[in-house]
Amino acid sequence: RPAAKADLGLSKNNKSPAALKFAHFFIFMADATFLVQYLYNYTSFHYSNKFIPMLRLALISLLFAAATSVYDFKVPGLDGNSIDLSKFKGKKLLIVNTASKCGYTPQYADLEKLFEKYKDKLTIIGFPANNFGGQEPGSNGEIKEFCSKNYGVSFPMAEKVEVVGENIHPLFKYLTDEAKKLGTADPVIKWNFTKFLIDENGKLLAVFPSKVTPMSDEITKYLN
Repeated sequence: RPAAKADLGLSKNNKSPAALKFAHFFIFMADATFLVQYLYNYTSFHYSNKFIPMLRLALISLLFAAATSVYDFKVPGLDGNSIDLSKFKGKKLLIVNTASKCGYTPQYADLEKLFEKYKDKLTIIGFPANNFGGQEPGSNGEIKEFCSKNYGVSFPMAEKVEVVGENIHPLFKYLTDEAKKLGTADPVIKWNFTKFLIDENGKLLAVFPSKVTPMSDEITKYLN
């Protein structure tokens, strides 16, 4: 459309080199984003354990390098579907790094209670991680079965990730950086079941350590 060309400065009467460079860069970034997303989805579907998780982490990092909001993130779920965090705009979010063989594992029960009680205004997303004490050694399938069988978990659960260290998932890198801006001491995530509470507009409200239970007043005061 002529009007669209004029907007980019690309009409016959206005062939601005700067506008041309901008247009070429925009097209390149769109193509690159599509390619990274395609490769990520392909490796998610076709491969599993060995060096492939490293490739996938690199692709995720490229895809989310410019993330400025929690809503910029999409993650694979344990149920095989993608969890698009932008779909939860307008609700509070509680993001928790979980584990199946931890002293805090019974908090799954209270997380489910919290989700059921406040599901009209809150979504919880669990992220299994094996970073602390080797307490999440199972596969994604085993974790899914464990959560369903033992705690009847119905809130979204992501695939297993790393939440600290050099292979930290970009979402948790973003969350820990935001937590430090709130004055949370480093390390932000000290153990399993650290909880990040995010408001309806994607802003981090608070970080709760493992010992703060999901149904405690410290958390529910933000929901009542």
